[in-house]
Amino acid sequence: MPTPRALAVVCLLLLAVPVRAQEADPLVATFSIVAVDTTTGEVGVAVQSKFPNVRAVVPWVRAGVGAVATQSFARLDYGRRGLVLMANGASAEEALTILLREDPAPESRQVGVVDARGRAATWTGSGAFAWRGGTAGDGSVTRRSDAAGTLVVGRGYAAQGNILVSEATVTAMARTFEATRGTLAARLLAALVAGGAAGGDRRGEQSAALVVHRAGAGYDGDDAIVDLSVYDHPTPLAELARLAALNDLYFTDTDAADLVPVTPEIAREIQEIWIARGFADGPADGVVDPDFQRTLVDFMGWENYDLRIDEVSGVDLARGETLRIDREVLDDIRKVFREGLYRPGR
Repeated sequence: MPTPRALAVVCLLLLAVPVRAQEADPLVATFSIVAVDTTTGEVGVAVQSKFPNVRAVVPWVRAGVGAVATQSFARLDYGRRGLVLMANGASAEEALTILLREDPAPESRQVGVVDARGRAATWTGSGAFAWRGGTAGDGSVTRRSDAAGTLVVGRGYAAQGNILVSEATVTAMARTFEATRGTLAARLLAALVAGGAAGGDRRGEQSAALVVHRAGAGYDGDDAIVDLSVYDHPTPLAELARLAALNDLYFTDTDAADLVPVTPEIAREIQEIWIARGFADGPADGVVDPDFQRTLVDFMGWENYDLRIDEVSGVDLARGETLRIDREVLDDIRKVFREGLYRPGR
């Protein structure tokens, strides 16, 4: 049994701990961009922070609905309920306004929201740490700007950040996103990298994430076409870019413009790689026949180029069709062999 004196000490220690400490929302000082491509239906979030595993907290995405980035003293309900509100017809601004009204501490929040129709809104509370701020694309309009925080609305995207070196981070994200062409994932990544180069989080780097959804466009009909997370890394933006390139290789279909004919020289090179790796016995004769085609299909499956196989397996050599291979796949086959990124014997 503890003595009365010991109990008194414990009680004093407990009283010294703020009640809010165990309930506090995590401080996620960071910079992010939420955006939608209304032409393709893609919607997503890119984010970087001096905070571990930012993927678990900041980005919330739902195909056909919209995206949310909740940061500063992050409240996950902005993601959960924000998506529900937009799924039930609320615009990005309407959803954010409702969430702010229901929040007991809106001044500590920073939130970016975009809906599937391209309407965007970003909120920065006065309690977020400086530099803090955000912008929304396509002619942003400030709906509210006073001591109680700032709500900005626009179209296409919203970029925001807090504990930043300067406003240049948000400006760079916005300008780069608008100037970049390509997939939404590529534009979001370019914007995030530009934000980091312009200063980023003034405490440094630690984690990053990139999430993009489109209905039924992911692996086996899933909505997620990109879902990348860097949990803890000295250069998370560079690592995120590396992972994005891998995602493009393994989880996107072949672009017809990247198909190249399998010439006898290329066939012989591939056969030599197979033999050296123990995948085939040979010979390395450069003959492009049904046996070569079947082995190539098996090899591509072994190496996880699943979404790039159809263009190889669907060729009818008996009818004189030309066997072609994705240039990105061929380059990766060469790289894996050249750098020894495989287990000997396969």
